Amino acid sequence: MSGATFETQRAALADVVAIPVTPFAADGTVDQDAHRALLRRLLDGGITTLTPNGNTGEFYALSPQERHLVTELTIDEAGDRAVILVGVGHDVPTAIASARHAGERGAAMVMVHQPVHPYVSQGGWVDYHRAIAEAVPDLGVVPYLRNPQIAGARLAELADACPNVIGVKYAVPDAAKFAAFARDAGLDRFVWVAGLAEPYAPSYFSAGATGFTSGLVNVAPAVSLQMIEALRAGDYPAAMKVWEQIRRFEELRAESSSANNVTVVKEALASLGLCRRDVRPPSRPLPPEERAEVAAIAAGWSV
Repeated sequence: MSGATFETQRAALADVVAIPVTPFAADGTVDQDAHRALLRRLLDGGITTLTPNGNTGEFYALSPQERHLVTELTIDEAGDRAVILVGVGHDVPTAIASARHAGERGAAMVMVHQPVHPYVSQGGWVDYHRAIAEAVPDLGVVPYLRNPQIAGARLAELADACPNVIGVKYAVPDAAKFAAFARDAGLDRFVWVAGLAEPYAPSYFSAGATGFTSGLVNVAPAVSLQMIEALRAGDYPAAMKVWEQIRRFEELRAESSSANNVTVVKEALASLGLCRRDVRPPSRPLPPEERAEVAAIAAGWSV
């Protein structure tokens, strides 16, 4: 399949790329009804790109069966209302199996989580992603880049071998490094998604990003859409007004090396009566004294 045929997928990445939470029932299983309701809320709110099995969905705390379930629920609930970018990862055979499952069920793309391994070489990074991308040539492939050691030239090398590598979720917290990486890899060759969500979106858009991921979107889709509309218009003062509005919420998520990244989102949803606050270890629910602040923020956004 030629790169030109990935037009729909590329357009879907140049948008608010929502990372839905995975709600849990009282017995600890995936709450399928709440999951569908939260997905409908995103779709009804105008979100058209969904990433099941992302980090905000607690990817690493889900079993293989649960990851498949989340993929299937998302694809089924979205129908033709959204483009689905399924998170895959772990060892290469597991990632390939998940990617093939996603494609068979109707997903258009897969996002490859960073290799979780203590020893990652530059060439090995290419090999890891190449093995997955070659296994699903009809799917768009989006590496999730969190490793500052990987050079832009390596991404270009990967895409030379695999034309279905069409975008990057760039999540190194360094706007200057992003600007250089994107230009070394090929600024116009890939869709650049600001992978650190709304707090980094204005600076990364100024350097060439055209989409951003969001966990906050679970709570307030309209807020995320306000930001991307401002950024598309090149209206950075307007985008920074949204940034100021979300600052405290995102600071709470980022504290202690993002220990409460998912916890804060689920706490906000729980305060709105949309799902339980339960998260799985190694995450942990917020202590009662911190819940009120999150609830107050969420209440201020709800319409």
